[in-house]
Amino acid sequence: MKSSSSSQAIAASLLLIGLAAIGRAAEPVTLDNVVDPGPNDPDEPLAAEFSIDRATHFLDSAALTWQKDQQCFTCHTNFAYLYARPAASADAIAHREVREFAEKLVSERWPQEGPRWDAEIVAAAAALAFNDAASTDNLHPQTRTALDRMWTVQQQDGGWDWLKCDWPPMESDDHYGATLAAIAVGVAPDEYAQTPAAQAGLAGIRRYLSDNPPPTLHHRAMLLWASSYLSDIQTDEERAATVADLLSLQKPDGGWCLATLGDWKRTDELAQDTESSDGYGTGFVLFVLRRSGMSPSEEPLKRGVAWLKTHQRESGRWFTRSLNQDGMHYITHAGTAMALMALSECEAQLATTP
Repeated sequence: MKSSSSSQAIAASLLLIGLAAIGRAAEPVTLDNVVDPGPNDPDEPLAAEFSIDRATHFLDSAALTWQKDQQCFTCHTNFAYLYARPAASADAIAHREVREFAEKLVSERWPQEGPRWDAEIVAAAAALAFNDAASTDNLHPQTRTALDRMWTVQQQDGGWDWLKCDWPPMESDDHYGATLAAIAVGVAPDEYAQTPAAQAGLAGIRRYLSDNPPPTLHHRAMLLWASSYLSDIQTDEERAATVADLLSLQKPDGGWCLATLGDWKRTDELAQDTESSDGYGTGFVLFVLRRSGMSPSEEPLKRGVAWLKTHQRESGRWFTRSLNQDGMHYITHAGTAMALMALSECEAQLATTP
């Protein structure tokens, strides 16, 4: 539990950051002018009204701050950003700067220094492929390079040596990597999935998935997402069961809670919060349910969208508590990205400025 003085200090910090953001609202976020959006605080007040512009401003700021300070890519922030940003607009300067940084990761850093991990190859290929599909609908040469390189580190069992850093749901088991690779191939434009390399790689992925059932409902939902591009990744019965299980976990307030999608243990030995709806849980489940074919007019989806529109924070983000330990809560960045993707899938047009 936070002390009163600690909460007041964080609130004051967020207020100052918010005022700085408002002052810059008229000018696009860029690598040169980016202001750190501040800590992911569970006590940040809810926004007075829903705003796509605030959501994109937060995502732009979080991605470019990470790029500027860390000089690398991570699943929860700038890779997630590449999935989500075109849902509002691909024309933003911030989006072009993050996209260019990702292309240089493939074209310059990998040849010079090599990827940091095999997982970085898969994560980059998936983010670039999804971004291509959502923006130009053409496979960029660097995306093809990343996808082709992905197969060079595929293991004999058809999976990948994934990061297991106890940061679920993205960095805790090998199954996530295999499913993400399937999504990357399925979403890639220009019929990349029909190339000989992709066909051979997909055969390995199918073998891996057959031998290794998904360990959590979250990963079953990832397969449901993948099956929207590659129909044989799940059977009809598996798809129906996954949809039913996801719907059964909707909270009375209309949202979903990430911690209910698995049985992950925290390293700080605190209990997971399985009662509170959050940005990642709600955004992810809504997005996946739409990909499964559910109509946005169906009541569970309407209630989920209503939750997102009434639970955005003043900074534009949707908070999600870390599944590992209370601290930075970077999963909030991915949760905000998933919320934007879900809203894009559920609403005909998102009102935003580039």
